[in-house]
Amino acid sequence: MKKDFQRGVLSVAVVFVAAGIAPVCAAQADPIASYPSKPVRFIVPFVAGAGTDTTGRVVASKLSEVWNQQVVVDNRAGATGAIGVDLTAKAPPDGYTICLISGSQTVNSAVNEKLPYDLAKDLKGITQMTTLPYAVYVNTAVPAASIKEMVNYAKNNPGRLTFASSGTGGLQHLAGELFAHSAGVKMLHVPFKGAGAGILAILGGEVQSGFSTLLGVKPHASSGRLRILAITAAKRSSTAAEYPTVAETIPGYEVDQWYGLVISAKAPAALVNKINAAVVGALKSPDVIARLGADGSTPVGSSVDQFTNHVKNEITKWRKLAKDANLALQ
Repeated sequence: MKKDFQRGVLSVAVVFVAAGIAPVCAAQADPIASYPSKPVRFIVPFVAGAGTDTTGRVVASKLSEVWNQQVVVDNRAGATGAIGVDLTAKAPPDGYTICLISGSQTVNSAVNEKLPYDLAKDLKGITQMTTLPYAVYVNTAVPAASIKEMVNYAKNNPGRLTFASSGTGGLQHLAGELFAHSAGVKMLHVPFKGAGAGILAILGGEVQSGFSTLLGVKPHASSGRLRILAITAAKRSSTAAEYPTVAETIPGYEVDQWYGLVISAKAPAALVNKINAAVVGALKSPDVIARLGADGSTPVGSSVDQFTNHVKNEITKWRKLAKDANLALQ
């Protein structure tokens, strides 16, 4: 009787192992298949309320729906975004820490030799999420209604045409330096603590020109207080069809304040591809397109390889400008 009972218990145990434990072990052996099985940390390396933060929250919210799992935005501002990016580079490569970066991070990587990470080696691109050109704009006292006239004014007044930026070594700063270098003119850079402060300075006539997003500048242009001359996209944009591009006057000029996602470079390719597919799908949602469009952004949704190459090319571009124009950025 006792032996029969023991054999019965053993049989039940074997069935339990076969039907219950084995599948659990299999799932544990393949965490990519079950990803995400817990909340995902979505690092935004800038303060809450900034353009980067707004874009990040739109995408994070949609991913929460797609994955049926919390995607928690974690603002880790500081050091021009380097703090948040460094946290991502050093995080476990399991997909539960991803980070939003912008074109500013490639500028930072190109001109700052003291970063604790190598953006092209220690992090892996997931996808470029959006594209967002700048507007080139001037105070209405500047005698220029086009890029050609702005260039002529700068040539006739070397070093007198000033331009504002959100800080030395940032994307707005290098957008102005690339403009001056490409056009063969001299312009004086005036840095401020943030894009908003630069716009206010131009409105007040303290500075003559600037490079900033259409979202921040267009209301002032509509009221006649500023004049938008062009956008910095490579081609004309359907969302800003009324404006020509700088490239129509200065061939090859392009500046894009894009946003994208990165992860630890040690993350498995299959995991990165899975996250890429989810994000690209989210970017095609009509509600996401509308919400990003309200901020002036256009969804992209590139492949892993395309975005990885884009980051490398951007770093090379800004590093070359810093060298060719002999910029003192530190």
